[in-house]
Amino acid sequence: MQLSPNLIGIMEQRLSAIEHRSACLENFINQPEASPAEFSRANKELRKLRGSMELITYLRTKQKEIDGLRSLMTECPEDKDILDMANEELSQAMEEEKRLQNLLLKSLLPRDDADERDCILEVRAGTGGEEASLFAMDIFKMYERFSQNKGWKFEVVDITESDSKGYKFILWLSGRYLTSGSVWQEASAAISGADVFGKLKFESGVHRVQRVPVTEKLGRVHTSAVSVAILPQADEVDVQLRNEELRIDTYRSGGSGGQHANTTNSAVRITHLPTGITVSIQDERSQHMNKSKALKVLCAKLYEMERSRLHTSRSRLRSEQIGSGDRSERIRTYNFPQGRVTDHRVGITHHAINDVMQGESLDVFIDALLLQQEMDAIASFGSIE
Repeated sequence: MQLSPNLIGIMEQRLSAIEHRSACLENFINQPEASPAEFSRANKELRKLRGSMELITYLRTKQKEIDGLRSLMTECPEDKDILDMANEELSQAMEEEKRLQNLLLKSLLPRDDADERDCILEVRAGTGGEEASLFAMDIFKMYERFSQNKGWKFEVVDITESDSKGYKFILWLSGRYLTSGSVWQEASAAISGADVFGKLKFESGVHRVQRVPVTEKLGRVHTSAVSVAILPQADEVDVQLRNEELRIDTYRSGGSGGQHANTTNSAVRITHLPTGITVSIQDERSQHMNKSKALKVLCAKLYEMERSRLHTSRSRLRSEQIGSGDRSERIRTYNFPQGRVTDHRVGITHHAINDVMQGESLDVFIDALLLQQEMDAIASFGSIE
C-alpha cells in the first residue's frame, strides 16, 4: 500500500518518539540507582518496544542507502553505467522502504487485546418461526465446520428448545445425534484456538436467510433471521465472581423422555445478582459439568460488558451486536435460490453458498472485514492519541 506524505509524516513523528523513549529506557536501566521495581517496569516496556525498534533500525539503514544512491546519481549525471546501476538499486531500496513503512504503520495501529482470546458463540433464532430455528441450526453447524477447518476446538455449551411444538429433526452435532420434537431456539459453544475472537468478532449481528423451507408445501421462498453473538472468553483474573453475588438453582433437564429422561436435578441456572444476567445450562448429565459451563459463559458475558463500558468507541454493547433479530437489521444475507451470500458491511457477494455453509469460504468475508477495520484505523491514524 502506498502511504500518503501526510501519513508518512505522522508516522515519522511516532517513530521518533519510540526511538527517543527506547534510548531513555536503555539509559535508565543502566543506572545503578534504579530500584528493582523500576528496573523491572523499564525492562518490560523496553521488551515491548524491541520489535518496533528492530524494524525502525532497518528502515533507517534503508533510508540512508536511498540518500546515498540519490547523491551518487547527482554526482555522476553523465556516467550511464553508474546511473543504470544506481537506478536499479534505488528502485529496490524504495520498495523495501515502503514495505517497512507499512509494517511499522500496522504495528502502531491500536489493537484489541481480546483478539488473541478464545470466544463464546451464541446463535439465536429470530424472526421467521420454525424456519429461523432450522437456519439457526445450519449457522451453528457452519461455525463448527469452520472451527474444525481452522484446527480450533469447538465445544457445545448448551442447546435450548422453545416451548412451541414444530418440525421434528435429527441433528448431527459434535459427534452425536440430537433428536427433537420442538422448535430449536438457541445454542452456544466455546471455541478455542489461535486468535479465535479476533477472527470471529465481526460475525456478531443478524444473519438473514432467503430460501424455501423444508416445512413449506407450496414452494414459496421465506425470509427469516438468526442472531449471532461472539463474546471473548474471560480469564479468572479478568472477572472475579463472589459467591454472595450468585444465585445457583438446579432443576431437571428437559428432553424427549424415554430412557434418556433426566431424573436428577442436573440442569443449572446461575443468576449474577448485581447485573441480573442469567445463564442456564442443561447439556450435560452431570450437575458439576453444567455448572462449570455456566460459569464460563457468565464470565464471558461479564467480561464483554466491562469491555463495552471501557471501550465504547471500539466495541458495541452486546445487545447492539445481535439487535432484535429482525430481518431488516441484517449484516449478511444467505440467498439459497440464487446460490449467493452477501455481506452488507463490505459489499462482497460470494456465489458459492454451499461452500460457505460448509465453513470453507467464510474467510472471504472475515478477511475483507479485517482489512476494512485496518483501513478505517489507518484513516483515523492522525487522530489516534
